[in-house]
Amino acid sequence: MGSRGHYRYHWQSHNVKQSGVDDMVLLSKINEDAIVDNLKKRYMDDYIFTYIGPVLISVNPFKQMPYFTDKEVDLYQGAAQYENPPHIYALADNMYRNMMIDRENQCVIISGESGAGKTVAAKYIMGYISRVSGGGPRVQHVKDIILQSNPLLEAFGNAKTIRNNNSSRFGKYFEIQFSPGGEPDGGKISNFLLEKSRVVTRNPGERSFHIFYQLIEGAGADQKSSLGVTTLDYYTYLNTSGSYKVDDINDKSDFKETMHAMQVIGISPEDRNMVLQIVAGVLHLGNINFKEAGNYAAVENEEFLAFPAFLLGIDQSRLREKLTSRKMDGRWGGKNESIDVTLNTEQAVFTRDALSKALHSRVFDFLVESINRAIIKDHEELNIGVLDIYGFEIFQKNGFEQFCINFVNEKLQQIFIELTLKAEQEEYVQEGIKWTAIEYFNNKIVCDLIESKLNPPGIMSILDDVCATMHAKGEGADQTLLQKLRMGIHTHEHFNSWNQGFIIHHYAGKVSYDAEGFCERNRDVLFTDLIELMQSSDISFIRALFPENLNADKKGRPTTAGSKIKRQANDLVATLMKCTPHYIRCIKPNETKKPKDWEESRVKHQVEYLGLKENIRVRRAGYAYRRIFRKFLNRYAILTKESWPSWRGDEKQGVLHLLRSVNMDQDQFQLGTSKIFIKAPESLFLLEEMRERKFDGYARAIQRAWRQHAARKKYVQMREEASDLLLNRKERRRHSLNRNFVGDYVGMDDRPELRQFLAKREKVEFADTVVKYDRRFKGIKRDLILTAKCVYLIGREKLKAGPEKGQVTEVLKRRIEVDKILAVSLSTLQDDFLILHEQEYDSLLECVFKTEFISLLSRLYEEKTQRKLPLKFGNTLELKLKKESWGPWSGGGQRQVVFVGGQGDVCVLKPSSKTLQVSIGPGLPKNTRPSRKSLIQGRPSGHRGHQHTPTRAAPGPPVSHQNGGVKSSTQAANQRNAQHRPPPAPGNQRPPPGNQPSNQPRPVLPTSGGSQKGRGGGSRTQPSTNAQPNLDCLKVPEQGAAGSRRPAANGGNAHRSSTRPPPGAGRPKPAPKPKPQPKPQVPQCRALYAYDAQDTDELSFNADDLIDIIKEDASGWWTGRLRGKQGLFPNNYVTKI
Repeated sequence: MGSRGHYRYHWQSHNVKQSGVDDMVLLSKINEDAIVDNLKKRYMDDYIFTYIGPVLISVNPFKQMPYFTDKEVDLYQGAAQYENPPHIYALADNMYRNMMIDRENQCVIISGESGAGKTVAAKYIMGYISRVSGGGPRVQHVKDIILQSNPLLEAFGNAKTIRNNNSSRFGKYFEIQFSPGGEPDGGKISNFLLEKSRVVTRNPGERSFHIFYQLIEGAGADQKSSLGVTTLDYYTYLNTSGSYKVDDINDKSDFKETMHAMQVIGISPEDRNMVLQIVAGVLHLGNINFKEAGNYAAVENEEFLAFPAFLLGIDQSRLREKLTSRKMDGRWGGKNESIDVTLNTEQAVFTRDALSKALHSRVFDFLVESINRAIIKDHEELNIGVLDIYGFEIFQKNGFEQFCINFVNEKLQQIFIELTLKAEQEEYVQEGIKWTAIEYFNNKIVCDLIESKLNPPGIMSILDDVCATMHAKGEGADQTLLQKLRMGIHTHEHFNSWNQGFIIHHYAGKVSYDAEGFCERNRDVLFTDLIELMQSSDISFIRALFPENLNADKKGRPTTAGSKIKRQANDLVATLMKCTPHYIRCIKPNETKKPKDWEESRVKHQVEYLGLKENIRVRRAGYAYRRIFRKFLNRYAILTKESWPSWRGDEKQGVLHLLRSVNMDQDQFQLGTSKIFIKAPESLFLLEEMRERKFDGYARAIQRAWRQHAARKKYVQMREEASDLLLNRKERRRHSLNRNFVGDYVGMDDRPELRQFLAKREKVEFADTVVKYDRRFKGIKRDLILTAKCVYLIGREKLKAGPEKGQVTEVLKRRIEVDKILAVSLSTLQDDFLILHEQEYDSLLECVFKTEFISLLSRLYEEKTQRKLPLKFGNTLELKLKKESWGPWSGGGQRQVVFVGGQGDVCVLKPSSKTLQVSIGPGLPKNTRPSRKSLIQGRPSGHRGHQHTPTRAAPGPPVSHQNGGVKSSTQAANQRNAQHRPPPAPGNQRPPPGNQPSNQPRPVLPTSGGSQKGRGGGSRTQPSTNAQPNLDCLKVPEQGAAGSRRPAANGGNAHRSSTRPPPGAGRPKPAPKPKPQPKPQVPQCRALYAYDAQDTDELSFNADDLIDIIKEDASGWWTGRLRGKQGLFPNNYVTKI
């Protein structure tokens, strides 16, 4: 867990001045002024996030910040909270990981006043979780819907207010549901109290819902024509408040985004058109005005009835009738009778507006239902809830909607107090932790004032009672409400009344509510006449929005808006209390909505009512982490053998045992009666880091075993395919038959002087040092490199001019495109010669790893040309020469290479003017195939003394000691042959040494990404120390394209080693000059050159060190002992004494 192990740049952590403190628990003074000052410092430097322990404080910057990119997602994913600067991604990642670790539901409560940035915060959280969680097509579909639900619901539920340009006029709780593997595979939205009155009226300077403006600005010409859409100021519902445009909102582009969102969610094109048709219908309804005709209402202009009637699929005369009259039910003499009552103009306007509000509200509910239907899941497993709800707000005139909104915010504040201040302190007392109580304001008294049912009844109960006795549109009901409030709760310390309404002392300050319209909006009754009207529509979509059964008996009181929001708020609180909560406290720095504008008094007021000071004090004195003993033991059991897989014994003692195993200081934790409390997050990060290392070690062991298994299967297949090319056509060398294929035998990753001739990012398939023979059959070393495109031959020449005159440099001698190769010729004997035929001239090469080279070349040739590579076998091979520009060979010509039977495994060359005779003894029969049993040789053995030689060839001496080409093929071959006595073990296995100590520490090999890259076949022989040094074996090769992984030297018990020497730890310090010693009991050798170990079972030594020889091996890797350590070393770095 935590950082990825290498240096990372971040927008807030490097090369910037420190602005205040990241976590306000660290403030030297804890008061409101210090908190405000710290927030201001950070805000002015564009650091909008600050912590109070696990609580995130977010200040609205009123501009787009640069640190919400993929770079930040990578930075915060899997990192501990305090590894990086405060960020909403850190909280989201912590929430997601806690869900996966503890298998518990999580939620984030985003609170703050209107315009503080709550909706944007919710978007960032959902976006982050979508990006870091995996999944297939179904999961991606769910993610798309989760993200696209935001612009869709904002279009129909958000509006510009005087406090916020994109104010949520509804509340939503979005549950993102996850599979056990952490992929989001479902979800559910619960929406609260859409402020539907905004459709028909609003304060000056505000707008209605965004969708009305989007439709007018963004619809195409055909759409506008069919919907009767004109200009913004044409519609009464839009022109009353005098605000049409918003600076930072582009209604035209937002309309496209809204339509795209509906498509992603799965709303059909027909339903999308119907939604827009209803939106336009609502606008046209608003243009129906009324006039008085004999104390009754009449439609002022019949023309304005046509378009809404057409769009809603209803009869025009029926629409007029239902807007100007109402059916009233009454009882006369025990019988139910219905009579039509004609409405006055005020009642007609009220009826029109009720229909408009109902249409918009039901379309909104349809959209929420569509989203839920698209991501519904038949069973719940894990979920993360994101609460984005309207903020606390105070307007010039505050009505019923503000009352409900502020009540919900009051409930959310109560949750915060209950869980962060009250419950935490009570828990310390219950668990027996030493604690001094911290005082705070508990707003439960305000919640009870609003929602209490009895003794005394709350405001909502009194309001419902008044509404139950209302008839039709009761003009006097609001005054009745005020009288009852004054009589019932006038003595409450958080309540005052005034002539037009009442005042509540909320946690965020006093709010004056105007009682006008309270009762009517609370009743929230849609008259049956209007329901019948909509059910008579020709359009099935509209009929489906009004599914009420009007013939059912009406029992009990109708549900009021107040009682509904109260029930929803309490259900929401119950849901949140079942989750592990996380908090974001949003702060609005100004009312101008401009960046870098800081209103000190406004921020201080928010700091006070949010209770940040008390939050800091409790967090500072308290404990950052608490877990019951059993969960703690389950989480960290892997840290010790005694606790893994489960602790046997007293749980408290087990917890103590784990804490001692990581040497945690006593003052960093306390043990309660059933829980452990850890004070600092850093102490918890220590535990997590230790746990992660344990898991990492085991994961690496599993990966290593799997890679070895996969590599063995791959190499067997490669060997068999290569063998098939030569089967029944060429004799085989004994030591080459079962060796592993490595590919890169020169270490191209460390050879930029060779890489320079290749194209950028050109992958090397094979690289080795070969002998190339010229027209006089003189051999010279070349680096043979094979890529997917070309074969390269690279040599060396002395510079004849310039400042570096006399220095040897690499030169590209030949470059042959793979598809331009005509054929490859080989003999039928066991020699290593091959001829590459090309249009211009041929190349005669002697390559020890010819089988591997031809196998790879054949595959690449077939991929390029779609045909097999021609392979020619014979004992008389023709060689076409290059045309020279001068001298006796300028005409080119032909040469022959003749192969004859001889003695031994080493070629004897007899060149003449135009013929080269190659004689060699018999090899393995032509029908010999590699044995699958050789796999066993590559597997780790449990035998304590068993070792393997490295699978790469032993390196040549350092480059500074090498110069020139080969002396002659025969001489070099004889030197190689000297190392084949006794014959080497097949493959890369070496017989176990007889006197290797059995108690030697067994090293654990690093994973394949480390120093074991590029190990070749142990069968490749090397020149003895008396031979001219090999120019090209400069460094230990890195793993090539077909590289093998070397098994642990001590078999399957490697990971149990008590000591783990660092791989490639470097050369030890030179030892003092040794004193003369008596004749050694074992053979010794003296180091000619210094050597740095390239793996854990190799020796590092300096020039002139004396090494005891324990075992000589034909592969070129000897076993020796130096300074008490036993290991492998290359024999051509030493000379025997």
